[in-house]
Amino acid sequence: MTGFAEHRSIATVALVVANYDEAISWYVDQLGFVLTEDVDLGGGKRWVTITPGKGQGARLLLAEASDDAQRDAVGNQTGGRVFLFLETGDFAHDHALMLEKGVEFREAPRHETYGTVAVFADLHGNLWDLIEPKR
Repeated sequence: MTGFAEHRSIATVALVVANYDEAISWYVDQLGFVLTEDVDLGGGKRWVTITPGKGQGARLLLAEASDDAQRDAVGNQTGGRVFLFLETGDFAHDHALMLEKGVEFREAPRHETYGTVAVFADLHGNLWDLIEPKR
């Protein structure tokens, strides 16, 4: 034990987006996420969080870019690497539904030692893995 609390978790991850409403619409309509909070903070800022399905895992804080440096990061927050990992218990079902909803997959599904996976891009081009881990 290093002195840190034993029960900690990553609860929220900030994702810089071009526009709050456009991002909410895309994540809700294309990925089936749930809008969990949308609070006006004044000055054009909002606290907007979304979660997958039933709220499992970390929530995403959709943060609208407010300066040139942030606008430059939209769609490339990790320098072109996969940024986020969306776990599923039924890869085939979710993959088919996402294709039907217009989600752009960058590759065909593949089977790895850790599970079934395919890379897709969000509305701004950030890369995600859709993954069904091996259990």
